Amino acid sequence: MLIEIDFQSEEALYMQLRNQIILGIATSMIREGDPLPSVRQLAGDIGINMHTVNKAYSVLRQEGFVTIDRRKGAIVAVDANKLQAAEETKQQLRVILAKAICKNLSCDEVCDMVAEIYDEYGDYGKQEDN
Repeated sequence: MLIEIDFQSEEALYMQLRNQIILGIATSMIREGDPLPSVRQLAGDIGINMHTVNKAYSVLRQEGFVTIDRRKGAIVAVDANKLQAAEETKQQLRVILAKAICKNLSCDEVCDMVAEIYDEYGDYGKQEDN
């Protein structure tokens, strides 16, 4: 698992780590059921404090991306509650879209960006409609 942390960024390290893991799941580099590295191992590999990794894993657990087992560690387990995930995404999009509006981006420009990013993830997450 390749994690890229920008130590010059103003974004908190644990959020960068969380985001990198979510991107890994979205691009199928990390799959459902995969174990994440131990807190100690990942902290050592990327040169950050173990508490920072632990905080990232805790956030991922709260958000339904991983389960945490004392013996097995953190395991990717994407939350199956689609309605809850849709509502959380909608709330996050409200802020993102407000920023886009403040920067005078048109709806078409934003839609094009969303389509471009979604296409980067290929068929991951696409399911047949019932």
